[in-house]
Amino acid sequence: GAIHPPLAWPDPVGLGPARPSRARDRRVGSVGTVLSTEDARNAVKAGASFLMSPATIKVCKKTSLNSYCRWGYIRSVVDHDGVLFDLQGDEVLYIPGVMTPTEILDAYNSGARIVKIYPVLVLEGARYISVLRKPFSHIPMVASQGITIDMIRTYIGSGACAVVLSDAIFEKSAMAQRNYDEIYRLASLATWQGVQAVQQTGRKFC
Repeated sequence: GAIHPPLAWPDPVGLGPARPSRARDRRVGSVGTVLSTEDARNAVKAGASFLMSPATIKVCKKTSLNSYCRWGYIRSVVDHDGVLFDLQGDEVLYIPGVMTPTEILDAYNSGARIVKIYPVLVLEGARYISVLRKPFSHIPMVASQGITIDMIRTYIGSGACAVVLSDAIFEKSAMAQRNYDEIYRLASLATWQGVQAVQQTGRKFC
C-alpha cells in the first residue's frame, strides 16, 4: 500500500503515515492530483516516491522560433530552464491520468511505465478496464475514481494492476476526527483484499 494524500488537502506534503507510531519512514508515499510543475516539485522535495495526475501533464516551452509541448515525465525535478521533464525512471515515478485508448498509447509511447485510468467508474468501471486490457495488455493500468474496498477484487480480476481508493480509506468523518485507528483499519483491510486478489489472478502488482 501507499499513502496518497491529494494536494487539495491542507499541507498534504507534510502529512505523515496514517498511523505514525507504527511507521518507520515518515516520507509521503505518494501525492495525487498533481496538476503543475510546482505541485510536482513540492511533492518531490517532501519525499514523495511517486506522483499521480488526473490527466497527463504536458509542459510547453516557447523558443525564439516556435513553441512545443512535451509529456510531463521528469528525469530530474527541474531542468536548467526550470521546465518539468521526464521523471520516469529515477527516484520518483510519475503516473499520468488517461481515459481513451489514444491517451493510453500516447502516454506509454512517451515514456510512462504505468497509466491511471480516470475517471473509471463513469466509463463502466471494471468492464472498461477489461476491454482496454485486450489491445494494451503490455501497459500496466491503475484504476481510479469511485472505487470502494469491496470492489478491489473485481478490478484486479479485470486486469488492473492496482486501484486508487482515496475516500474509501481516508473517510471524511475519520479525517475530521483524526481517527487514525479507523484509517489504519481500512488501509489494512484494503491491503489484505489487494493481496488476495493478486494471488487469485497469479499476476503481480504494478
